[in-house]
Amino acid sequence: MKTCLLIVDPQNDFCNPKGSLFVPGADQDAVRLGAMIDRVRHKLNTIKVTMDSHHRLHVAHPIFWRDPAGNHPSPFTIITKEDVREGRWMPFDTALNTRALDYTEQLEQNGRYQLCIWPEHCLMGTWGQVVVDPVRQAILRWEERPAVVQWLAKGSNIYTEHYSVVQADVPDPADPHTELNMAFLKDLQSYDVIGFTGEALSHCVANTGRDIVANFATRYIRKIHLITDCSSSVSGFAHIAESFLSDMKSIGMQLCTSAEFLK
Repeated sequence: MKTCLLIVDPQNDFCNPKGSLFVPGADQDAVRLGAMIDRVRHKLNTIKVTMDSHHRLHVAHPIFWRDPAGNHPSPFTIITKEDVREGRWMPFDTALNTRALDYTEQLEQNGRYQLCIWPEHCLMGTWGQVVVDPVRQAILRWEERPAVVQWLAKGSNIYTEHYSVVQADVPDPADPHTELNMAFLKDLQSYDVIGFTGEALSHCVANTGRDIVANFATRYIRKIHLITDCSSSVSGFAHIAESFLSDMKSIGMQLCTSAEFLK
């Protein structure tokens, strides 16, 4: 049996209480996930780890936007297409006005999220981008097999959010890395069992899961085991996670705990 574990964004900024975008509960998720990896490491053929990888200047960070007085938005501000159209919020460069309006319109057409301004997080080369210690140490022990973790970076394009490792929220035609990742999907389909978890359940896990099943043949969906006790939601967004879990269960994705996976 060929097995894969897909871990979404198990990074300090999400999983460590000192992180800039700490997800409540993610520190204990990481402890459970590390223990699970140790328990099943001889049964895992592959571990894939996605890594949020941002520049400070990014469409979902405060520095990208200003109001007419030159102030940047506070974290967790929602910027709508109407805000951009009416000039309540503008990009740092006026040459990007049309692009910013198009972007917020496309986000709302997607029907997943409006543009949320996040605290600066997972900046490339910083402590916040590093994998949280309980998961990092367990992965290093797994690599003693010997084996090699597959690292999947996302989020370095400053003009689009990239919650899902499968594709950016609004793909940038000038950047192939934001387009649908067919090579990733094809490889994932080759496994008999796919463990799936990470942070945050309400955002990067939910978007990744929805994009995977949207591009998987139906017969492959039951291969996916969503490990629910190693994944938590951003405060205020639990309803998105609940909807995601309900939808995935209804189409055949298997929900389990870290103690049940590959038992």
